[in-house]
Amino acid sequence: MTSKGYRLTASTGIHKGDREYQQDQVALLSHPRIKGCILAVLADGMGGRSGGRKASDQVMLTARQLFERYDPETDDAVATLKQVLEEAHTVIKLTAISAEEEPHSTIVAFLINPGGDCYWAHAGDSRIYHYHGKKLTRRTLDHSYVQLLVDRGEITEEQANFHPKANILMGCLGTEKEPPMDVHFIPRLRAGDVLLACSDGVWHYFNDAELGSVLSTLSPREATEFLIQKARSRAKGSGDNLSLVIVKLEPLGIAPPP
Repeated sequence: MTSKGYRLTASTGIHKGDREYQQDQVALLSHPRIKGCILAVLADGMGGRSGGRKASDQVMLTARQLFERYDPETDDAVATLKQVLEEAHTVIKLTAISAEEEPHSTIVAFLINPGGDCYWAHAGDSRIYHYHGKKLTRRTLDHSYVQLLVDRGEITEEQANFHPKANILMGCLGTEKEPPMDVHFIPRLRAGDVLLACSDGVWHYFNDAELGSVLSTLSPREATEFLIQKARSRAKGSGDNLSLVIVKLEPLGIAPPP
C-alpha cells in the first residue's frame, strides 16, 4: 500500500503463550473504499475462557463495523475511535449475562488516514509505541494500579514490571464504570516511522531500547516473529497470550524485503 512519500508494510502476530486458551485478538483492516486508510485494533480479553474471548471478539466486531462506515473526508477520526470504545464497552457488558465469568477487555487502536495523519485510542494496559527519528516513544500510559504508583513517584517503570499487583487494571472495557478513553494524534506520519501496538504479553519482556532496535532494523514480519519468539523465551514457561501489530512507513524507492 503506497501513499505520499512512503509505502505501508505491516504485519500482525498472535500466540497463546503458555495459557490454555487464547483471549487476545488483533486485526489490521484496510478501508473497503479508501486507499491508504487503515485501522489497527488489538484487544486483550479477560474473564475466563468464554468471557475473555467474547469480550475481545466484540471489540473486533465493533471496530470492523464502524470502520466500514467511516469516511475520512467527512467523519471525525477521534469521534469514530471513541464510538468503537463506547459501543464495544456496552456490548461486552450485555454479554456478561451469558458468559461463564465476567467479560472485560483492553483495547488499543490506531487509524491512519490517506494524508498520513494518525489517531489512536486505548483503554487498559495494551500499548502503542511510535518509532520516529531514531527514537522510540511510548504513546500510551497504562490504566493500571502500578502506573498510578509510577505517576506518584512511588516506584520506577522497571519496578512496575515486576510489582505483585502489575496485572490490576484501573479501567478497561466491560466494567461497571465507564472506561477511560485516552485519544492521541500525530499530524503527519513520515517515511521511516513505525507504529507498534501490543498486549502486555509482549511489552512486559522488553525495554524501549530493545523495541526501538527491533522496529528500526527488521521488516514488520521479521520483527513480529522475533518479538514473539523472544517474549516466549523470556517468559520461561509462564507467558501470557501475546498479540501485536506493526505498521512501517517505508520510503519510496526502497525495495520491500522479500
